Amino acid sequence: MIFIIPILAVWAGFVFALISRPKNKKNIKLLLAFSGSFLLALTFFELLPEVYQKSNPKIIALFILGGILLQIFLEFFSKGAEHGHVHLNLKKNKFPLLLFLSLSIHALIEGVPIHENNSILYAIVIHKIPVAIILSIFLLRSNLKRSLVILFIGVFSLMTPIGSYLAQVSWVKSYGYIFTSLAIGVFLHISTVILFESSQGHSFNLRKILVIVLGIGIAYLM
Repeated sequence: MIFIIPILAVWAGFVFALISRPKNKKNIKLLLAFSGSFLLALTFFELLPEVYQKSNPKIIALFILGGILLQIFLEFFSKGAEHGHVHLNLKKNKFPLLLFLSLSIHALIEGVPIHENNSILYAIVIHKIPVAIILSIFLLRSNLKRSLVILFIGVFSLMTPIGSYLAQVSWVKSYGYIFTSLAIGVFLHISTVILFESSQGHSFNLRKILVIVLGIGIAYLM
């Protein structure tokens, strides 16, 4: 299940974008805000307490900060696609390799803590759906051939399950707290950017606040 559900989440987002071609992204951004608050809350409730028991707290903190810096570096190439923004001009029929690699590394890291924690699986799936919708809208409206778009989505959908699988390999598992700490850093950066970004003057509105509180509340009850 932990391998199939993330794949289905990406393809669900792609199919939704392909069929509906939504022009108004307000509802998608609300779902994105919910996913960000849900992921952030579960990171605090589940992952942080667990990982700080595995090694020296300062060492754990260094790897968490490393995860934040890694995500900032990846966004230099992805231009924010991980949190629902894509600001790229794709050349006709040229596969966006840097965008693909940065998103793939992000997705691989996302998969690391899933095998130990089903709650994180739900958070990542909910996060992937709106991101996949926005990414798919961008790719479908670009100059890429449809076959390249499907290749991009297909391989990208496999990255998180591959990360979960690699996390179960014995030598990786022995250093699992390091990779989980990196994942926490990535989650902290992504979720906070999602929460504090806004299309209108970086201001919160009531619906967004309610959605964020809902995400935190559900995470707390899990």
